[in-house]
Amino acid sequence: MIVVVCPGQGSQTPGFLEPWLPHFGSELSELSTAAGFDLVEAGTVSDADTIRDTAIAQPLLVAAGLLTLNLLLADGRREKIGGIAGHSVGEITAAAGAGILRTDEAIHFVRERGLAMQSAAALEPTGMSAVLGGDEAELLARLQELGLEPANFNGGGQIVVAGAMAALAELAANPPTRSRVIPLSVAGAFHTRYMRPAVERLSTVAATLTAADPTMPIWSNHDGSLVENGSRFVDLLVGQVSSSVRWDRCMQSFGEAGVTGIIEVAPAGALVGLAKRALKGIPSVAIKTPDDLPAAFALIDAQN
Repeated sequence: MIVVVCPGQGSQTPGFLEPWLPHFGSELSELSTAAGFDLVEAGTVSDADTIRDTAIAQPLLVAAGLLTLNLLLADGRREKIGGIAGHSVGEITAAAGAGILRTDEAIHFVRERGLAMQSAAALEPTGMSAVLGGDEAELLARLQELGLEPANFNGGGQIVVAGAMAALAELAANPPTRSRVIPLSVAGAFHTRYMRPAVERLSTVAATLTAADPTMPIWSNHDGSLVENGSRFVDLLVGQVSSSVRWDRCMQSFGEAGVTGIIEVAPAGALVGLAKRALKGIPSVAIKTPDDLPAAFALIDAQN
């Protein structure tokens, strides 16, 4: 069973869309209207600071993922995919890939999501740090002491935490036993209570969407479970903005479902890396450039 995974914010790098322009440059231009900015420029010539901006990064990631999916799932390969999931904003890519949202709705929703989260992050200075290694129970107790929250349970011994900058500095100065704390270059404390204002705004946006039930299995970051109702998945997308991403449970669900291959759409690499640690021995392909597509096609063909 092949599972397709869609990356989240932080996966983008300057110029990552340059090699893709011959394949979907015109489609990117068309999606730029819905995104509210030039996706081609952002994905080819914009610098790291520009595409780190939440309102730019999120639509850029979803557009790249959706167009990669179109190439990956063409020519009858869609019927050979066993399921799909996304990490954080990648869940919007996955929702469109599973048929829950139309492409235009997905881009509209992610644009509003990016703007809403950007506005929420501007209310007070917050940030995020990755904690590698150590005991999870000890870390969670330490977070409670400092008023921090676990934002992403990524599996493979990695948990991203978030909250006030002073508290993150204290955690880095006195990390849990046998752990490392790495500050992340992000605009705010995503997937925590600090994003509740964004949830309120997105609830209004979600009410305008027409959600269909998924046409392929899709797992939720909420708890790693399969969701069979499209409206329910959209509700989870809204709530996920201020709650922890349970990617560890998604990967656990992949294993329990009998995954035999994982393909990550562009801009790929992060989720395949996590899978190599949590789902050892499972073949995977990270589609970073068009040159990676033949390997992805071969993996699909070999499994069916």
